[in-house]
Amino acid sequence: MTVTIRAGSPHEPQAKTLLKQSQRHMRDLFSAEDNHYLSIDALCDEDVTFLVAEDAGEIVGCVAMKRMAGYGEVKSLFTAPRARGQGIAAMLVTRLEAVARDEGLPLLRLETGDLLHEAHRLYARQGFGLCEPFGSYAASPASIFMEKRLA
Repeated sequence: MTVTIRAGSPHEPQAKTLLKQSQRHMRDLFSAEDNHYLSIDALCDEDVTFLVAEDAGEIVGCVAMKRMAGYGEVKSLFTAPRARGQGIAAMLVTRLEAVARDEGLPLLRLETGDLLHEAHRLYARQGFGLCEPFGSYAASPASIFMEKRLA
């Protein structure tokens, strides 16, 4: 597998398919009030960077960063089931960190579901630690909040 990470669009057909799979998975696991994913259209906003992982012309993963006041928020990290366990999610997060650093952002933050144990382990391996709720998020038993200082 030769994976490349590139800027992408949430409206690319393969990316849209991945995002819909991710959103369906989140709806299956969490109540509506505990789902905080951005819509596909919201992922196209100017304040969002959207990256895809591509293997042999097929998009196998994606991640986004929404620019907030003083930090970037990691959103929509998802890897196609057939491509899991190959380090693609880590590659996406690493590239997103590079984008954030290049833009001078001092911090990355994220909210993830309490049932997404593989995601928790990935973020911890990438250097993220637990933090309090941030931005407009309220504390919830279904949410885990993490951050990573980049400076």
